[in-house]
Amino acid sequence: MFPAAAAPATDIVMKPVFAALVALSFTAPMMMVAPAQAAVTIQEVTSDSGVTAWLVEDYTVPIIAVNFAFEGGSTQDPVGKEGLAQLMSGLFDEGAGDMPRAAFQEALDLSGAEMSFNVSPDAFYGSLRTLADDRAEAFRLLQLAVNQPRFDAEPLARIRAQMVAGIEARANDPDQAASIAWANAIYGDHPYSRRSEGTPETLATITRDDLEALHRALFARGNLVVGVVGAIDAETLKAELDRTFGALPESPDMRPIERVEPKLDQFIGVSFPVPQASLRLAFPGVERDDPRFFAAYMMNHVLGGGTFSSRLFDEVRDRRGLAYGVGSSLANRDHSSALIIGTSTRADRAGEALQVIRDVIARMAAEGPTEQELADAKAYIVGSYAINNLDSSAAIARTLVQLQMDDLGIDYIERRGDLIGAVTLDEVKAAARDLLSVEPAIMILGPDAAANVR
Repeated sequence: MFPAAAAPATDIVMKPVFAALVALSFTAPMMMVAPAQAAVTIQEVTSDSGVTAWLVEDYTVPIIAVNFAFEGGSTQDPVGKEGLAQLMSGLFDEGAGDMPRAAFQEALDLSGAEMSFNVSPDAFYGSLRTLADDRAEAFRLLQLAVNQPRFDAEPLARIRAQMVAGIEARANDPDQAASIAWANAIYGDHPYSRRSEGTPETLATITRDDLEALHRALFARGNLVVGVVGAIDAETLKAELDRTFGALPESPDMRPIERVEPKLDQFIGVSFPVPQASLRLAFPGVERDDPRFFAAYMMNHVLGGGTFSSRLFDEVRDRRGLAYGVGSSLANRDHSSALIIGTSTRADRAGEALQVIRDVIARMAAEGPTEQELADAKAYIVGSYAINNLDSSAAIARTLVQLQMDDLGIDYIERRGDLIGAVTLDEVKAAARDLLSVEPAIMILGPDAAANVR
């Protein structure tokens, strides 16, 4: 999808797949999320087989939320078999162990649990939501799905057909065409440029042997992170971790993925006879472990990450009415990073909107934010953290997983406010100069797209 505006940035870099997991039920509100910099007590639990999980015990409601991730996602698809990882993610609840699809689905329904698997370019994600009283059966079914997926012929053919139907339905979608053009232009021949859903041709080549090989390569204890929230104690969790993940191989067998810098200073025009033109710009990004990250994060918030309070929103929407929404985001992947700006506007005003955006960027690069803008950004970013990341058991479990994947430390939530408070105006101004004083990659989707940059 080629969005109207980039998503607001988050200093915990949530991967796109998490949006699907948010929709699951059993996301019971946690009672510990106020004040804003919430006091969430995290325990590190390590099972006898060496599986580590971060646990937040909470007995407010009798529910257990489990989220986990195996590093290595659709970038691990072999060339010519694009779509393999995504296809595999749709098959884990389609039969496992000695239970074909119907039996597995019936058992899952009777258990009252909800199970989900998804994939991003960089990781496989899974989740389980269950009532505490039904824990044993829910974890048994998860253990079967993780360790012994069947990949039977009928579900394989059906899920593949669904994926092909979706690809064909989007064949003439301008947003899809723009996303493909953008990825190819920005990432070249890097795996990030390949279509994670594959094509009808690549999906047709995928066999059960391919699925089993990818499962063996990626599902291992050494690239696994787990977050658990709810009515379960550490000793009980240790036993469930061993039962669910303890039999997996110790180490994954992943192909190395090289780092790629986005190719900037280019124009990508995607011409479609549509009334709305979509614009996207890419600037350099900042790695999550870069000392400049929080300075860049503050700058981006003032620029466009703050949505209704940002400079881009003020200039593009409020003052000129050029777009319904506009935003910027620090987009971090395991092997690349960028600052992305996006909006949609009337096709005949695309050139004007682009110029306004570039003027706002030029001013930010030259001057940086004001003292007041930085103070407001700090207050909002500190105050909104609990609401955005800790407002339910599912959200906390996702956050625990991402904290581990980003290697931020078990005390990050406690330290975060001080890290933000320590950022100086000079550091934010330097980040603005570093990231925005370059010629970006620009994409326009719309009629006569190239004319809008003249």
